[in-house]
Amino acid sequence: MKIISKILFILFFAGVFFQYSCQKPVTYPTTPIIAYSNFTKVATTDNIDEQGILEFTFTDGDGDIGLAASDTLPPYNMGSKYYYDLFVKYYRKHNGVFLADSLKITDNARIPVITPSGKNKAIKGTVDVLLFINNPLTGEIYDTICFDVTMVDRALHMSNTIRTPGIIVKEH
Repeated sequence: MKIISKILFILFFAGVFFQYSCQKPVTYPTTPIIAYSNFTKVATTDNIDEQGILEFTFTDGDGDIGLAASDTLPPYNMGSKYYYDLFVKYYRKHNGVFLADSLKITDNARIPVITPSGKNKAIKGTVDVLLFINNPLTGEIYDTICFDVTMVDRALHMSNTIRTPGIIVKEH
């Protein structure tokens, strides 16, 4: 009876090993693909919506997402289009239409390097980014905004662009 138990035990683990060792590695396109997940407003102590956290998911087939602090040579140098690898455009709703607006500070960001180790570099994950959502410098009050977001990898493959749903902002 002990021999049968040992044989079954060995066969079970051999089956598990072969099942996982025969699976093909996950593959994604080498151009990043992003998808909107969520947006959470962060209010100040006087209940004004000042910032928000945008959450989106991504996939990338070769895992070359993110920039290191040392990535400052062209094309990643300061002043270059690719100094940032996450591009955010701010829109405000005016008469039912979203119009591009500019904030005095940029919401563009540099995502840290998240390349996986190992042979298969395909990666998927979630990014949370803190954004300024209140633009008091417009001189007008707009209660609804949205963002367009695009990501670029280190090979300069530009992702698709996602747009957040309209976000109602308490400005004053």
